[in-house]
Amino acid sequence: MKKQFKLFSALFSMLTVMVFSMASVLAMPSDSLNWQDSTITVTGMGAPPANARNQAQARMMARRAAMVDGYRQLAEVVKGVNVDSETTVENFMVTSDVTRTKVNALVQGAQVISERATPDGGYEVTMKIAMFGVSDSLASAVMPQNEVKEVFPEPVQSVAPSVPSYDSSASISVRIDVTASATATAAANNDAIGGYTGLIVDCRGLGLNPIMSPVVKNENGESIYGHKNLDSDFVIAHGMASYTKDIANGTSRAGSNPLVVKAVSLQSHNCYPVVSVADANRILIENRATGFLEKTNVVFIR
Repeated sequence: MKKQFKLFSALFSMLTVMVFSMASVLAMPSDSLNWQDSTITVTGMGAPPANARNQAQARMMARRAAMVDGYRQLAEVVKGVNVDSETTVENFMVTSDVTRTKVNALVQGAQVISERATPDGGYEVTMKIAMFGVSDSLASAVMPQNEVKEVFPEPVQSVAPSVPSYDSSASISVRIDVTASATATAAANNDAIGGYTGLIVDCRGLGLNPIMSPVVKNENGESIYGHKNLDSDFVIAHGMASYTKDIANGTSRAGSNPLVVKAVSLQSHNCYPVVSVADANRILIENRATGFLEKTNVVFIR
């Protein structure tokens, strides 16, 4: 009987922890993870204890509770970030003690960007972690290093590159500074039109899932942009792409004259955009001229 009671108590305690953990995740702000600004921001909240000796001690203890709550929230958000299409930060932490130590230190060293005492005697602390940066960033803790940087693939010779066109319905406030005759001539000769400052891949309506290390593929399944093609230190410092729901925001990373293409599908758990072979050819040809892929001037519209 005692054994059954102990077993029941253990199961009840485990269930209680699971319920509270689930409640914490559900209560987490939906905008904690900002893929456009590449930041993780949470607000920890603390209440003053009933046994505080005075108001000053109550405020101090409420602040401490808010900090602990903030660290807990950050840890939960960070662990769920997808590094690539198959692996989360938590997966890396489980398999590597070094990564786990780095991530834990990153959480504990989060930047406090604001704090305040609330009218009811509680306390709020807003904390932030950068996803990318030379140091003190999530990327510096989890992004893999390339042994050898691979060159970008050659365009598919059997498919003519697409002719870039400006879609006025996209509401993007940039000027595509090429003439129709120049575009047609370049397209016919498989030459670069030139002058493109970045790449915008329109994935709206497809359900794109943001990740730290995205890959762009053509319809033949060939990768035309990925971590393996880039300098690892540059990726850690700047990231590989920005994600936004407003195409007008794309110019902040892709520049004033981006090449805009439409994704035709997604692969790998809806994390990798797929573009037509013709568009992929155009991207590769234009990149030779201005190197916007190497600069990671890439934006995905969700």
